[in-house]
Amino acid sequence: MGRGVLRPGAAEQAFTLARHVPPASLTPFADFCWVVRWDLRGQPDYSQTILPLPNVNMAFEASGAGIFGVDRRLFTRQLSGAGKALGIRFRPGGFRPFWGGPVFELTDRVVPASALFGPSAVVACERVMAADGDAEMIACATELLAARLPAVDPVADQAAKLVELITEDSGLRRVDQLASVSGLTVRGLQRLFAEYVGVSPKWVMRRARLHEAALRADSGDRVDWGELAAELGYADQAHLTRDFTATLGVSPTRYQRDAC
Repeated sequence: MGRGVLRPGAAEQAFTLARHVPPASLTPFADFCWVVRWDLRGQPDYSQTILPLPNVNMAFEASGAGIFGVDRRLFTRQLSGAGKALGIRFRPGGFRPFWGGPVFELTDRVVPASALFGPSAVVACERVMAADGDAEMIACATELLAARLPAVDPVADQAAKLVELITEDSGLRRVDQLASVSGLTVRGLQRLFAEYVGVSPKWVMRRARLHEAALRADSGDRVDWGELAAELGYADQAHLTRDFTATLGVSPTRYQRDAC
């Protein structure tokens, strides 16, 4: 299912998730397009919880098209009956050229796509929902963005690469370390992330560690939480447990036990 989708084993029984490379015109801005489909007719509703990443998403669904800023809390979506949704996940910083203002304005918010794209967003959403295959859905959605494609912003690319560095290098555990590697000051990093990513570099570091902890818990393998805490840069297992519990609502050991 991918990073951020909690309890992927149960999720696979309730819906399908496909990821597609975006059109070439959108690759400077977007990571991928995603399509979710479900058919729960005659079955109980399903509630899926997501541990959000530092990405803005634009989603098209039956209720309309919306721009989803970075959510610092857990995100839960209830699925019932049969349906589908299409989304575009932007690179960290990648939505800033479209938005035209600080991305922190979108943090913890969902904004109707029509607020930015006007009535065309409503028409595009209707076309997406009427389309059959994934390719046709993606074409209808990306036409909306192509109509007002901004210039490529090198600072947005810099923001994306810094988030990627945080995610891939577990040794980066403090903002001053990132400042040293990037050549920016701590304050400069904070301004860059607020403007382009929507959350602080410290938040991205903390969330990356929690994603790794959740992935280990969902793997089904036995986890030595003390060893993992050290690997992820926590002072001890108690600090990992507090961080995990504060965000996911249960301790790591309870989370893994409930998943079995």
